[in-house]
Amino acid sequence: MSSNTMKEHFQLSNEITFFNHGSFGACPTPIFKNYQYWQAALEKEPVQFFIKTGPEALKASKKVFAEVFHCDTDDFFFCPNPSTAFNTVIKSLDLQEGDEILSTNLEYGAMDRTWKFYCKQSGAKYIQQNIPLPIESKEAFLDAFWSGVSSKTKYVFLSQITSSTALILPVKEICDKARALGIISIIDGAHVPGHIPLNINELNPDYYTGALHKWYLAPKGLSFLYVAKKHQALIDPLIVSWGYESDFPSHSQFLDYHEFNGTKDFSAYLCMPAMQQFWQETKYEEACKAAKNMLHIWYPKFCELLNTKPICPINNEFLGQMCAIPIQTQDAFKLKDILYSHYKIEIPITNLGKQYFIRISMQAYNTEEELNYLYDVLAKLYQDKIYLS
Repeated sequence: MSSNTMKEHFQLSNEITFFNHGSFGACPTPIFKNYQYWQAALEKEPVQFFIKTGPEALKASKKVFAEVFHCDTDDFFFCPNPSTAFNTVIKSLDLQEGDEILSTNLEYGAMDRTWKFYCKQSGAKYIQQNIPLPIESKEAFLDAFWSGVSSKTKYVFLSQITSSTALILPVKEICDKARALGIISIIDGAHVPGHIPLNINELNPDYYTGALHKWYLAPKGLSFLYVAKKHQALIDPLIVSWGYESDFPSHSQFLDYHEFNGTKDFSAYLCMPAMQQFWQETKYEEACKAAKNMLHIWYPKFCELLNTKPICPINNEFLGQMCAIPIQTQDAFKLKDILYSHYKIEIPITNLGKQYFIRISMQAYNTEEELNYLYDVLAKLYQDKIYLS
């Protein structure tokens, strides 16, 4: 039903109205073909791929990444997902009994579980500061967040863009104040690359991870972990392999420890040049801006339809290409199933405690026609009180 020519670049089914790009992304065909090219190169000559072809291509891919996201090539490595990145970091922290990690109640569930796992082992405390919704202003958020700091706070951890509530949080201000207080900043940027501008040097976090297979259109399994130079010697490899006490050490123990941890297909790691070429040739950034502007217009319309209100000011400070519409539902899983099975709409129902949301991801391939369709379906379900009230 989409008339958007941008969708022709993707392999998404035309039978599905796809409003869930935020969960796992979607990879355009030219980038996916480049991914398959590297997979074929691996199979044609596995030995040379692992000892020469692959490492050389990895350097080229990292160079492009460093130029796009503004950091040193020696300060990050690629990994399959943010969960791998954060387990690498948190497992290496010297967490002590009574140490506090200041976070929010808005964080991604997998990260909450990771912190709780390591805190249970160490006796540290994971403090999930309550952030009242709707957020009225940046100042209101910062006041609510920092009211949870104490003399025992050793780390701050938060998302730059939240998952369930689709909010952009002011992490630059958080990183700056944390640095002034002598607190380590650990930032989850899973939804950031390709969604909002990312300048790692300017943000200046201690640790930062992001997923490139979400909004930056990479093949699945391409994320990264950035570690500020002063912390790199503290981060142990999650998997100990040939890089530890390497027979052929490079200029960076940090990269030796983390870049090659046993045999794996790292073809996705080599696609940055193809990804950047796609963004430039299709003027994809401009298409994303148009999609974001459309979503900002429609967000209050959906809220009015469902007799609810936006959870933040509708501007670029708090909203990108996702929004979360508060809803009342008797069965969130059944509602999601009905939207997919009856109406072929792929869209997540998220939650923050007992508050549920319909989260719309508006990618460059989505159209106003699709938003109209979603609106009409929700209007019918709401009117008929079919798991939506």
